[in-house]
Formats: sequence, C-alpha cells, structure tokens
Amino acid sequence: MLKFVSVAQQQPEKRTAQNRRADFDEIYEDFKPVKAAEQASRCSQCGVPFCSVHCPLGNNIPDWLMLTANGRLEEAYEVSSATNTFPEICGRICPQDRLCEGNCVIEPGFESVTIGAVERYITDTAFENGWVKPTRPLRERPESVGIVGAGPAGLAAAERLRAVGYQVHVYDRYDRVGGLLVYGIPGFKLEKDIVSRRHRLLEDSGVTFHLGQGVGDAEGEIPFADLRKKHEALLIATGVYKAREIGGPGAGLPGIERALDYLTASNRRSLGDTLPDDARGLDAAGKNVVVLGGGDTAMDCVRTAIRQGAKSVKCLYRRDKANMPGSAREVKNAEEEGVEFVWLAAPEAFLGDDHVTGVRATRMKLGMADPTGRQSVEPLEGSSFTLDADLVITALGFDPEPLPQLWGQPDLAVSRWGTLKVRQDSFMTTLPGVFAAGDIVRGASLVVWAIRDGRDAAERIHKWIKANASADAVAEQG
Repeated sequence: MLKFVSVAQQQPEKRTAQNRRADFDEIYEDFKPVKAAEQASRCSQCGVPFCSVHCPLGNNIPDWLMLTANGRLEEAYEVSSATNTFPEICGRICPQDRLCEGNCVIEPGFESVTIGAVERYITDTAFENGWVKPTRPLRERPESVGIVGAGPAGLAAAERLRAVGYQVHVYDRYDRVGGLLVYGIPGFKLEKDIVSRRHRLLEDSGVTFHLGQGVGDAEGEIPFADLRKKHEALLIATGVYKAREIGGPGAGLPGIERALDYLTASNRRSLGDTLPDDARGLDAAGKNVVVLGGGDTAMDCVRTAIRQGAKSVKCLYRRDKANMPGSAREVKNAEEEGVEFVWLAAPEAFLGDDHVTGVRATRMKLGMADPTGRQSVEPLEGSSFTLDADLVITALGFDPEPLPQLWGQPDLAVSRWGTLKVRQDSFMTTLPGVFAAGDIVRGASLVVWAIRDGRDAAERIHKWIKANASADAVAEQG
C-alpha cells in the first residue's frame, strides 16, 4: 500500500470521443487485473478514512482496496457487498468526485485513489467467477412484505428482507426491474444487462416481482388498501418522476420535451422496444438541440443527443461551471464528445409558431451568496440572445407525484414539498405498517442514497414485525 507517491492515478482506458459518439456502450474499458491491483495499492490506509465517512453507505473502502492490492478479490467482494447491495452499479454511476474520491486525503498533486473503478472491477470479477450467490435465509418466515417500486431503494430493501426470510413481493408499473436505472440512465453510463443480472439474482433468491402492475383505483391497478390487507408491512419506494415544468412565453410549443420522456424513449429504443406514436419524435437526429439544466440528468440528455446524431447540442445553464450541480467528470465527458456549454444564461422565451424554432435567453451574473453559500443569479439588462433549436429538453429536476390522491389515502401525510412524511427512527409513514424510503422521502437524490435508505428501511420493518409478533404472543398467553 501507500504507493500513491510512486504510482500515478489512472482510470480504466476511456474509449475515444469519436468512438463513443457512435453507440450507447459504456465509455470505460474494463480494468486489467494488474492495473486494478496497482491503483488499489495507492491507498494510504489513513487512520480516519474520509472516503468511508463521505460515502452514504459507509463502505469499508480502505479494506477492500487493500485486499484488491493483494489479489484477494473474493474477500474484497465480501467486504464490498457487506455494506452495498449493488457495488457494480455504484462503481459506474456514483459521482465519486463529489463523494469518496473527492474526500480522499492524499495530498493534492498525487490525486485521489481510483475508488469507483476498482469497486466496479471487484464485483464484475465476482460475477465472472461465480462468487455472487442468491440470498438464502437461514429459515423462512411466514410474514410477507410488499414493496411498491422496483428502483434501487425497493430492490435494496427486498434483498435485505429476503435475507432474513420474509416472503417479499415487489410491485412496479413498468415492465422491467430497475426504475430509473433502466429508463432514466443511458447505457453509456450503465449498460442494462448489469441491472437485469441483479433482477435474475433477486428472483433466484425468492423475491417475487409483479411487473406492469400499477397501484391505484384505475382499471388493471391494485388498490392500495388491498395491498395493506395482503401484506404484514408495505414499503413505498416509488421514487420521484414528476418533471418540474418551465414557464414563460412559448413554453407550450411542440418540440419542448421533458428530460425523462426523452431519456425513456432513447433507452427503450436501445432495448429494442416499439415506441408509442407520441414518443417516436423524441429523437435528436439532425436537430439543433438545447438542453436546459445543469445536473446529471442534463448531462445524460446532451450526451444522448450527441449519439443520436444531433446537428448541434448546447447546454444552457444559469450559473457558471464551478457552480454546476452535476458531476465534473460528466461535464468533461460531454465536452469531449462535442457538447457546447452556454454558461451564465437563462431562457426568457421560446420562439416559433407551430413548433419551437429557438430559445431567447439572457445573460446572467452571480450575486450574493445565500445562507447555504450558494450564489444567487441576476439577469444582465440588454443581454438577450437567441439560440436555434428544433428540440428543447427541460432537465430542471423532479418532484413527487401526489400519492395520497392517486391512491385514495388522505391520511398518508406529505411534507410541503410533496414527499412522504416518515418518522426518522422507523421509516414509518402516518399509516401504521406502511413505510417509505428513497427519493419519495428525501426528494430527488443519488442512487447510493436510495440504496442506503432501502437497507435501513428493511431493518426497521424487520424490527417492527418482530415486535408485533412478540406482542401477539404475549397477548395469546395472557
């Protein structure tokens, strides 16, 4: 270990920008075993591992780096998977530059340890060698738990609950397991066979999936009240899918699309699905594309548009590069692939008669910082300019859907942001026996936080069911 003084930081080989633009394959090559061990050996094994402290899952990163450096990969996988349900997914899509790697204590000039790529390498190797086994509980429990949502929070909870023997049923309105992992994140960041591999493993573990099954009172849906009767406990892990809308003159013109609609259409096309008529036009080929927003979803959109053969792709963001909320690594990849960033600019109006033809924008300047340290933005008078646009994609974030209304559950309390209210010590909502985790509680956030919430919620559900079982046993004896 401690080889950071003699070994330079290195990511796995990255495909050339020209090659990347031609397909939706992942952009990084696999680590060679020698290189993975070499990069892992750069870890300084510091006394207070800030990489672990700043990982939402508290992963034991120095431990599995040391094991990898010593060629003990099966043990490295055991340590990695002890705290993370999907390390191969986090290794691909986590913004490590803002979390573990961004808090590595190796002195500037030597650069941080390549944590994410080694994490991915460990689990991919474990799958290749058959070390990843289905979950087998020591004993089966008679109680069943229903989970609404097959995204990362729901899947993480399902795996943990199955490990202690519960009969786990996962309900999802979509036809594939994974939620935004499948339909929201492009293949060049996360190839879909990685997610389907986990789906098969969970099925082999005994988790039952009800796909294409919505919850509600519409035809073909399961009423929420029926789910409560069917299961000892319910976990709501639906995520947040409602796009934040943009206003202003011309905001309703055809050709102005929501980011998730656009990404879903692209991912379905890559999966070989037949798109509905209203989604077939969600293609950037030959178009001037303007994406509004500065987060990771905006980066997914601009890089997808490049691969679809757009004539030009511009990202309009009202702050500067240093204040962009998305991963700096993703911004760099987008720039390499030909995306043009228009910093300190915000849309004023959308131009066109029957279809959008342009975006009129104004230049912005950074103002005073708010209590959180984030600078405000102010428009510069007389600075308006126009960008040609045949396709405008709004990537302004996501809000929760109104679940109490959709499910006919007025007693299901929500916060002022529309997220579900839960007790922080139990993850239970205002409905007894109904728990919630992931983005539907904390708002749109990172996959790694959803995994953490799902694992924690599963632990609280197990504790609650055991307490109820003990109380019932005492009552019977009395």
